[in-house]
Amino acid sequence: MPSPYHIAMFAPAPNIALPDANATFLMLLRWIHFLAGITWIGLLYFFNLVNVPFMKELDAPTKGKVIPSLMPRALWWFRWAAVVTVVAGLAYWGNIVGADAHNGGGSPGAVMGRFFLIWTIVWAILYACLIPGKGVLDKGPVLAAIYAVVIVIAAWLFLCWNNHGWESNRLLSIGIGGGISWMMMLNVWGVIWRIQKRLILWTRDNATNGTPIPEKSKAMARMAFLTSRANAFFSIPMLFFMGAASHYPMFGK
Repeated sequence: MPSPYHIAMFAPAPNIALPDANATFLMLLRWIHFLAGITWIGLLYFFNLVNVPFMKELDAPTKGKVIPSLMPRALWWFRWAAVVTVVAGLAYWGNIVGADAHNGGGSPGAVMGRFFLIWTIVWAILYACLIPGKGVLDKGPVLAAIYAVVIVIAAWLFLCWNNHGWESNRLLSIGIGGGISWMMMLNVWGVIWRIQKRLILWTRDNATNGTPIPEKSKAMARMAFLTSRANAFFSIPMLFFMGAASHYPMFGK
């Protein structure tokens, strides 16, 4: 019976041909996008599913040792993975937008402009809902309902504004999923990290020097928690639309 070695010697050589430079660059972008995205969303789920319940079980002295050591490192990877994910994704999506616009005689700049306009305004609206920090707007289910309605309206508006017949399913689906990712990144830098770096500093000073933690830290921690929890839920439709871009055509052509 011939061995695998002899079979390999007489088997036809595999047909391997590297694509052109543009295809290689786009593949590199997708690869970076995937790696950074796994890091970002993985840490997001770690914070929500593991870290939050774990921290509730710790007493103050233990938190004073754990938080200053764990959180700065975890949040460094968290926030920069968010940036790399979004930047690489936007660069890749820009190529799709450009190709669709070229083939259909449209304007890629208009699509990108509407994307940033819609989703940045939506983020500002959702952030404004967090500012009061009391009453019905401090309740997770109420915020979830408001967020869901606003995001559905934003997605519908994006589809309506980009309905000229030449936009592909990939353009439109990533335009929604990427828009949610854009808001999530703004949440990471504009809310979560902005608050957490102060909470970490106060916790370290309290553990080292006995400095009292400011009373406002409770409201700030609550805002960071609600924002992180919102990002965790945002990731569910975001991942759906990213996957639907190439595998579930429901928009455009």
